[in-house]
Amino acid sequence: MRLYVKFFGIHLKGAMQYKLSFLLTTLGQFLVSFNVFLGILFMFDRFHEVKGYSFSEVILCFATMLMSFSLAEMFMRGFDLFSSTISNGEFDRILLRPRSIILLVVSGKIEFTRFGRILQAIVMFSYGITTSEIRWDFNKILTLLLMILGGTVIFGCLFVIYASICFFTLEGLEFMNILTDGAREYGKYPLDIYGKSVLKFCTYMIPYALFQYYPFLYLIGRTDNWLFMFLPIVGCLFLLPSFMLWRFGVSHYKSTGS
Repeated sequence: MRLYVKFFGIHLKGAMQYKLSFLLTTLGQFLVSFNVFLGILFMFDRFHEVKGYSFSEVILCFATMLMSFSLAEMFMRGFDLFSSTISNGEFDRILLRPRSIILLVVSGKIEFTRFGRILQAIVMFSYGITTSEIRWDFNKILTLLLMILGGTVIFGCLFVIYASICFFTLEGLEFMNILTDGAREYGKYPLDIYGKSVLKFCTYMIPYALFQYYPFLYLIGRTDNWLFMFLPIVGCLFLLPSFMLWRFGVSHYKSTGS
């Protein structure tokens, strides 16, 4: 952790060397997310609810998804850009260093400009929390924190899977964006509005529902099953297949010869 903190400070110092560029990029990230918020606002101005979910509930759901994705993208950017790390020969250098490969990949790139999306999520959280009819207590606060934590871990695992595939393809596969950027978009609504087939896929294949849907039902009072609040922790078990695929990819890696 001491080494990671040093890398963190180096990246932060580097980002602050071009303050205007950093601020404009952060503002751009904020405005992109704000456009999605406006889309939800205009739709609810017309239809008032989506499958029984109110505007404030959907905003709270979207804020959870956006916060989780933004945190994962900020701190796991090294895996998201891993195809270039392989193609330019940088991974060969990483293998020669006497530190954890995962630590060096993670600390190789930290995307501070994603703070714009995090700021947008904070704004939506503020609105959703103050306007919803949720009776906040310790369990509800813990549920919300676990949803964000679980979502960050699951999105981080998807970036690891994306990087693991790059060992065999050398180039990134664009279809993975369906599971990352795509999930950020369709995850702005509770997953049950898309039908049972999508909900099953997001429960048993890629466990979005374990941090986005089921604990959300407990959060807004649609179920009294308190076990739902711990499902994001169960979703973190997605780390195991992701790590196994990463280890498999590393063991079969051959230098690109760059």
